[in-house]
Order: sequence, then structure tokens, then C-alpha cells
Amino acid sequence: MSRKTERMRKNNSAEAMPRYLRVLGNMKYRLIIEGIGVGLLAGILVSAFRLSLTKVDEIRSVLLEGAQTKISLVVCCLLLLFFFTVCVSFIVTREPLCTGSGIPQVKGELDGKIKANWLSVIIAKFIGGIMAVGGGLSLGREGPSIQLGAMVGKGFSRLSGRLRTEERLLMTCGAGAGLAAAFSAPLAGVVFTLEELHKTFSADVLLSTMAAAITSDWVASYIFGLRPVFLLTISNSLPLSHYWMVLILGVIMGAFGVLYNRCIALSQDFFAMLKPAWIKAVLPFAAIVLLAVFYPRVLGSGHDLVSFAGEGGAGVKVLLILLVIKFIFSIFSFGTGAPGGIFLPLLVLGAVTGGLFTEVVSPLVGYANTYSAYFVILGMAGYFAAIVRAPITGIILISEMTGIFSNLLPLAIVSLVAHITAEILGGVPIYDQLLDRLLAGRSSAGKRATRRPGTDG
Repeated sequence: MSRKTERMRKNNSAEAMPRYLRVLGNMKYRLIIEGIGVGLLAGILVSAFRLSLTKVDEIRSVLLEGAQTKISLVVCCLLLLFFFTVCVSFIVTREPLCTGSGIPQVKGELDGKIKANWLSVIIAKFIGGIMAVGGGLSLGREGPSIQLGAMVGKGFSRLSGRLRTEERLLMTCGAGAGLAAAFSAPLAGVVFTLEELHKTFSADVLLSTMAAAITSDWVASYIFGLRPVFLLTISNSLPLSHYWMVLILGVIMGAFGVLYNRCIALSQDFFAMLKPAWIKAVLPFAAIVLLAVFYPRVLGSGHDLVSFAGEGGAGVKVLLILLVIKFIFSIFSFGTGAPGGIFLPLLVLGAVTGGLFTEVVSPLVGYANTYSAYFVILGMAGYFAAIVRAPITGIILISEMTGIFSNLLPLAIVSLVAHITAEILGGVPIYDQLLDRLLAGRSSAGKRATRRPGTDG
């Protein structure tokens, strides 16, 4: 290399470095602007998904009510359910990465272990999620919403030609925006990305995801209004002298959360062993039909059960039966691999457990059923902390979903105790557990996904 060429190379390098540093300095502001764009798109898509689920739930309720008196509606319900079952089975076969919650897939993608076709996943998850949850399976909208948002971020990155590092940040923005729109919980969306997806604090992730979550929540609020997701009213605060009840509830929720995670693994093992494949579609179909006849209350995500448990006075027997059937059906529904999340069903289970705890303990300490809503909220937070192992997200999520921010101390206590209890009992965080299964190919979805390492989009 000549001296002239060497001098030119050094000069170019010297000129390029300040330019590169300026780009890095401006990237923070560009990511915020891009986060707003991703949040807007994710908010529209997830709000459409949420609205569709609401309408399908309403239609299902009307059909089930009418089917009690008209045989023609019974036939209509069966045909519609059979159609949904066949379609979901076809969808998850064609696009295996749309199965289940979707959060493990997002975690795997951010870690560089999974590559998904963003457009294919969006279409499959949107349609499959509506049919699975709307058809009556005990699944939630939050996991699909997070995956839909993340795929919006990936699509935004690919269409605008961003680098891989920036793409990961945009996917994170989309994931946070998805949770914000699903539950009208922007702060929980931001914290979830830090506590669960990245498991570390980053200013770039914080600011850009906050911009995306706020924008997404604005879109959802414009469509669904400013009311909280759960309408609960707390008339009395628990005296500090009775906070031992909060500690006991935390231990119960921690143990219950470990049981839930292990039952999820057993359910996935069971469905992975079923041969031929069509049996996996028949079993959910049969379960929904039986429950529609004998106990329709547990069908779907169970959003209304939170208010039911919070009203108090349901009685120990009613809540215990509801808890057992809802628990079994939720485990069964997720094990099928159908597109749907576990956030909302586990919150419902936590709420019913909190209501049951009140019914059992209140007479022993001389209280009336005035603390049902109080312990319902604590039950949701404790169960979330034990299962997901993201206590801060749970505290903020429950506060935003109920619109009640005056119980941060008991929420923190029950979440901490439940988290520690689950750790002591050897429980594995649910999304780490699901991601390990997916990557190992132990579930049917994982086997197909790992055979497609080149799929990308």
C-alpha cells in the first residue's frame, strides 16, 4: 500500500468516526420517532384483534343462550365450532410459530434463536387467535397481542431496511405496544419489555418502548374508552395489623403458581404424544361442547369472572368448583397449542383464588365479605408473580387494569412472597419453560419450528 493511499485511508477513517458518533447520538431520537410509528401500527392491529374477540365473544354468548330453546341454533353452534376447530388446526400446521402464547417466540427471536416470517405470523396469529379464543378455549389475548406487536416492529424494520440491532429494538417497541393496547396498560407494556423480554435496563429500550406503548394505548383508548379493563371497587383497606393475611395469600399463590406451570408442561406432553394429529382438534371440540352444556361460565378467557369474584358472597362451594374447572380447562386449552395467551386466564384464576381466600378466612377473623375485591386484586398479582416471575410488571399491570393505585404496599408484599415461594419450590418461570420446550423441539410446535431455521421475512 502506497503512502498516499495510507494517508487517504486514515483521513477517511478520521472523518468517518465523528460522523458515526453523530449517528449514534441521533439514533436515540430516531428510535423514539420510529417507536411512535410502530406503536401506531401495533395499536391499530391489536385494537382490531381485541375488538374482534369482543364481538365473537358476544356472538358466542347469544348463540349459547338461544341454543337452550332452539334446536336450529344448537346445530348452528356445532357447525361454527367445528369450522373454527378445523381452521385453527390448519393454521397452526401451516405456521407453527403462531401456536400458543407467542411470547416465547418473541423471546427466542430477540435472542437470535428463532426466525419468523413476520407477515405470515401476523395473518395466522390474528385469524387463529380469534377462532381459538372466540370458539371458547380458555385462552387470553395478551400473548397474541405481544407477538402481533413484535411482528409489526419486525415488518417495519424489514421494509425500512434497518440493521439487526435496530430491528430488535423495534420488535421490543412492538411487543410493549401490543401489551399496552391489549390491556390499556402502557406502563406495564414498558416494564414487561425490560423485566421479561430483556431482563435488563436500557435507556434506549425504555424511551423508544415508552413512545410506542403510549401511542398504542392512545389508539386503544380512542376505540375502547378510558375505563379500566376490570371494574372493581375497594371500599375498605385492610388494617396493617392483619397484613399476615397478605403473607399467607402470597405463600398460597406461590405454591399454586408452581403447580400451574408444571401442569402446563404435563398438558403439552400429553398433546405432543397424541396420534394421529386430528385427535388434537377433536378433543378441544368435545371439551367445549361439554362445557357449553354443563358449565358455560368457564368458556373463553373468563374476563367477567374477575368482577364476579370481586363482588363477594358467591360462597366457598361455588368459587371452589369454578376454580377447579377453570384451572383444568385453562391447562387443557393451552396444551392444545392453539393460538392464545395465558395472561388473562391466569389473572382470572388468581382472582377466583383471592375471592375464595376471602370467603374462607373472613369468618375466621370476624370480617364480613367487604374485602373480596381487595383480595381478588392481591390474588391476581401474586399468581402473576409466581407464574411469570415478573413481579414489578404484575404490580403495575394489575394497578392499571383495575385503575386502583392505592394498594401498592400489599401488592408488593404478596408479589414478593409469591415470587420467593415459587423460587423455593423450584418452579421455572413460565416463558423460560415454554421457550426451552420450543427450542428443544419437545412440543409439536417446537419440532416443526426448529426444522425451519431459514424461515425469515
